[in-house]
Amino acid sequence: MPFIMKKMFAQKKQKAFLFLIKELGYTQKEAQRLIAKGRVFVDGDVMSRTAGEIEGAFEFIYFEPLTRELKPTFVHDQFVVFDKPSGVLIHPQNRHTPYSLIDELKYQYGRDANIAHRIDQETSGLVLCARNKSSERDIKMMFQDRDMKKTYLAMVHGQMDQEITVEAPLLRKQDDSAIVRMVVKVHEDGKASKTHIKPLKYFQEHNTTLVECLPYTGRQHQIRVHLFHVKHPIVGDPIYGQAENDIVKFLDKELSEKQRIKKSGAKRLLLHASELEFDLYGSFFHIKSDLEFEKTCFKNMGITVE
Repeated sequence: MPFIMKKMFAQKKQKAFLFLIKELGYTQKEAQRLIAKGRVFVDGDVMSRTAGEIEGAFEFIYFEPLTRELKPTFVHDQFVVFDKPSGVLIHPQNRHTPYSLIDELKYQYGRDANIAHRIDQETSGLVLCARNKSSERDIKMMFQDRDMKKTYLAMVHGQMDQEITVEAPLLRKQDDSAIVRMVVKVHEDGKASKTHIKPLKYFQEHNTTLVECLPYTGRQHQIRVHLFHVKHPIVGDPIYGQAENDIVKFLDKELSEKQRIKKSGAKRLLLHASELEFDLYGSFFHIKSDLEFEKTCFKNMGITVE
């Protein structure tokens, strides 16, 4: 468990954030943010004020990263790229999350290393990570300026035989339904979104198509929603294209692997971040994933491939 409760002791009365700065090396902003998130306990009670004081014994919830020995696929002195497996979170959902990619990054490269962008838990593939605060700023600025080209692969239902560019605005809209609240919709009030989709290979026996997707914008669930919008949902998508009852079962972890394959076509979302292209620090980088995605697709569809 990466989050552990540490017993600590302040020799003299002082502000808690100053103690965290001096003893644990946090910046003032980091220390006050941790206090605001309820990480400091005095006599068993959460410290409520960021300027609160401590003296003597107190407890602090500390993030102690774990490793599963996931090795980066590319290493630079300012950044690294991990090829994230499907099922691994980028960041912990809560204090009880057993492992996420941020664990691996900070375990290997230290507390100042940070992940610069996100992909969904079930999406596999390349994730660019900064090794220090300076490179984190540089990389986030690069994303902000849209100087990063990301290529995804997806296995979709049905036959696609022509390249298309989907320009459909996306909106995450509040709704009375708990299910609708968590999904993204194509809606005229949404944010401008654009994805280019290129078919690569049609598998007639399974009525699926391997496609390449180039997102020009970075909206949440963009590729998933755009493919669903053009009636080619991603194989294994447990949300888009599914009945509400089955979505609930998936979210409540009540859908077995066999049921999920039967309902959606695969036991995981068949979407993979396969390539990253960008200019940084005076050099051009084109990083490709080593995953054999086509084989991975059929394996997760329950199809034996020789």
